[in-house]
Amino acid sequence: MGVSRRNIFVHGENIWKEYETGKNVTLQVLKGVDIEIKQGEIVVIIGPSGSGKSTLLHILGGLDKPTSGIVSVGDENIFTLSEEDRSSFRNTKLGFIFQFHHLLAEFTALENVAMPSLVRGESLRRVRVRAEALLGEVGMRERLNHRPNELSGGEQQRVAVARALMNDPHLILADEPSGNLDEETGSKLHRLLIDLAKKKGLTFVIATHNPDLTKRGDRILRLADGRLVSVRHAPHAI
Repeated sequence: MGVSRRNIFVHGENIWKEYETGKNVTLQVLKGVDIEIKQGEIVVIIGPSGSGKSTLLHILGGLDKPTSGIVSVGDENIFTLSEEDRSSFRNTKLGFIFQFHHLLAEFTALENVAMPSLVRGESLRRVRVRAEALLGEVGMRERLNHRPNELSGGEQQRVAVARALMNDPHLILADEPSGNLDEETGSKLHRLLIDLAKKKGLTFVIATHNPDLTKRGDRILRLADGRLVSVRHAPHAI
């Protein structure tokens, strides 16, 4: 992979993912993927639709199990954990940003951002200050009490970014985070993501088709037919 073993934070080894699609028919989505990502690195994964980008992100985040292979985040081999422990690990150590914001319609922006902490039993009163601060960091300080249907697409995604940061994650996994936004709004979101990553020293893995977001990463990995076929360093945006 061309990455020094020093400070490796995410390690995936010989990751295979197969699905049974019919009688004696197996669909191979990932075919022995090896991936290593350093702490604080921003890695962008590109590739055509159906190449396995989302599947790889879901496996790196413990949302889906590989058919075989090893995935470690930090010092934790995540697929040796029980379902309960893996769920707790995701909630406390990882943050997720998806193409569709997945905000809960009946809750305000503040409540949505606080949700990861509420899920683990903390009270809104206790976590409110942190949720407000994160919404301020993503430019949503004036929209704390608005529900998702009262926000624009870009504002909804900013709330989703704040939610992903709520539990001080070590790793953020973003799957087409601007895929549902227009070009100008998407570009603003890209700048926000990279600024937050650098400011907080976060490790980011981003799957995208977007060339503006692609060029902002530290490295670009290309997936094709279930394999990582090329690696190159990204030209940084000016």
